[in-house]
Amino acid sequence: MAMLKEFKSFAMKGNVIDLAVGVIIGAAFSKIVDSLVQDIIMPPIGKIIGGLDFANYYLPLNHQDPNLSLAEAKKLGAVLAYGNFLTILLNFVILAFIIFQMVRLISKARRTGEAEVAPPAPPPEDIVLLREIRDALKK
Repeated sequence: MAMLKEFKSFAMKGNVIDLAVGVIIGAAFSKIVDSLVQDIIMPPIGKIIGGLDFANYYLPLNHQDPNLSLAEAKKLGAVLAYGNFLTILLNFVILAFIIFQMVRLISKARRTGEAEVAPPAPPPEDIVLLREIRDALKK
């Protein structure tokens, strides 16, 4: 029973809930980036490179016909699917860049917020001297 209480205490901490929300939003955002890369960015690149679906680029390792789709070539044996890897790599680079920009903007906003709430100025020297005199008289 003590372990259940400890787990409940852990799960209800703000950081764990924030992390869970971040993971869920990250998963949804990842799907958006996947769609951006596969549906918008890679088709023009594939058109420029040769008109094929870029994700279907591979090197056959078991003497498959190079004109087969990636799925068909995989059924016949091992392939080096470099097109799919490059697509996923591009997804990662775009996602990392967007996250970097978000963190940068959040840090900038925090610095601006901290600058607006400046600590109070130290009291003038005469006030400090008067306080010291007061404290000495009390003693």
